[in-house]
Amino acid sequence: MRILGNILWFLCGGLICGLLWYLAGLLWCITIVGIPYGVQCFKFGTLAFFPFGKEIIYGGGAGRLVVNIIWLLISGLWMAIGYAVLGILFCITIIGIPFGKQYFKFAKLALMPFGAKIV
Repeated sequence: MRILGNILWFLCGGLICGLLWYLAGLLWCITIVGIPYGVQCFKFGTLAFFPFGKEIIYGGGAGRLVVNIIWLLISGLWMAIGYAVLGILFCITIIGIPFGKQYFKFAKLALMPFGAKIV
C-alpha cells in the first residue's frame, strides 16, 4: 500500500509539493544567513516527493525556537496555509482522505520545520 500511495501521491501533487520545498530552499540559499534554512527545505522537499510510510518526529530547544519563528514569519505561514487548504479540499471525498492527511502533515511541518526529523 505504501508503494501505491507514494506513486499516486507523486502523480497527484507530490511533485508540485516537493518542487515548492526546493524553490523555497533555493530562495533561502541566496544569502549566506539563509543557507541553514535552505538545507532544511531541501531535506523536506525530498520527503514531499514520497511521504507515505515516513513519520516526522518533532524536537525542540531554545535555538530551534528562534529559527522557527524567523522561518514562520518569512515563508512558513504561507506554506502552512496552502497545505491546510489542500488538505481540506482532499478530505472532502473519502478517496482523498489519505492525501489530505499528508497535506496536513506538511502544514504542521511548514510551521515549525527546525528540530523535526524524518523517520
